Parts: sequence; C-alpha cells; structure tokens
Amino acid sequence: MSLDGAYDQGNIFAKILRGEAPAARVFEDDHVLAFMDVFPQARGHTLVIPKHSSARNLLDEAPDVLGPLILGVQRVARAVRAALNPDGVVVTQFNGAVAGQTIFHLHFHIIPRWDGAPLGRHGEGGMADMAELKTLAEQIAAKIS
Repeated sequence: MSLDGAYDQGNIFAKILRGEAPAARVFEDDHVLAFMDVFPQARGHTLVIPKHSSARNLLDEAPDVLGPLILGVQRVARAVRAALNPDGVVVTQFNGAVAGQTIFHLHFHIIPRWDGAPLGRHGEGGMADMAELKTLAEQIAAKIS
C-alpha cells in the first residue's frame, strides 16, 4: 500500500477499537489506546494508536490529534521503561508499505531494548502467547502515571 489511499474500517486496529478483536490492553484514555503487539520484536513491544482517527499514517493525521497522541506515546514509553528496566527504548512509526507499515491505521511502536539481545524483524516473528502478553500488559499498566 502506498502513502495515499482510503482508510480501511476493517483493519485490525479499527476492530480492536470497536471491541471486535482481542488485545492485551495496557492503557486507554479519551485519546489513545495502548496494547501489546501480538508479533513482538522484543519482550514488552507495545503499540499506541489514536482512538478517534481514520488516518492511515502520520502524514494523514490532523494536528489536533497528534498532540494528545504523542503525549500518550511518551506516557506509555515511560511505563514500559519503569516496568521492564530496559537498557534503551525504541519509539518508531512507519508510513507506507515501503517504509515497513503493515497495518494502515496510524500507530507508534514502543520497543524495549536490552544490550546484547537481538531485535526481531518487524511483523515477521511468531505470534506471542496471549497469557504472557496479558501479564506484560498488567506490569506496564501498573507503572502508568
């Protein structure tokens, strides 16, 4: 998919927002939803999405949505750090298939990193155990301030 196109209401993140698909939820407020990535690149890989948006990527998003969204990303990234004590934290966001985007609903990845631990490939690892994801989600949620 290119950078341009129509928003697909059937994408998995839209289904999660509507309660039609399961997710290990970490945090939710009026603006954002954070949940565990089911194909994590590292233990604790968390996604943050805008709740009231039909933007496919960052380039499509309205400025008034971006402020609360990035504050939500920062809040969740701090909680990931506090819960899991990584050596570093990657915050990334892809725009278009060529850039690595696989779900066409604006989202940010928060990926904890530990020195010496390899990073999995985006979207190509195996599906994580849902019970483990829920445990991680609870650990991270407990650190949200």
